[in-house]
Amino acid sequence: MIRLIDESNNQVGIVDKIEALNRAHAAGLNLVEVAPDGNPPVCRIMDYGKWLYQQKRKIREAHKKTLHHSTTLKEIRLRPETDKHDLEVKLNHAREFLGKGHKVQFTVFFRGRQMLHKEHGYAMLDQITALLQDLAKVEQSSRMAGRRMTMLLVRK
Repeated sequence: MIRLIDESNNQVGIVDKIEALNRAHAAGLNLVEVAPDGNPPVCRIMDYGKWLYQQKRKIREAHKKTLHHSTTLKEIRLRPETDKHDLEVKLNHAREFLGKGHKVQFTVFFRGRQMLHKEHGYAMLDQITALLQDLAKVEQSSRMAGRRMTMLLVRK
């Protein structure tokens, strides 16, 4: 005696094993034991080959998603006079990006006489590095290129 579930997921009830096999054969499907621990054991009428194929496909898709996560470069733009609160907001965005596995490039733009005080930009990028050291490491240290100063961070 087994508990039978038919091909449309309806519970038939407790039937004899031979009757369940005859129902599965009449439907052109397989009789699969899904819960051998039950009292009585639970069997289902289903296309077992199709079910196996779908399980393999799910595993393959899940594996594909984990392997091929593309890292993109996210840029966060700053100015030498960027306010403390604005910097905190931008750091929260950077934490979010790094948490997703992206690279984050901080760019400090200088205009006019701000070029005379490049040390403000270096100090800002050093502060950012110190605040994000628990989550990120510096891939490319701060460097000046024209009127912009850049630094690249990646997840640890």
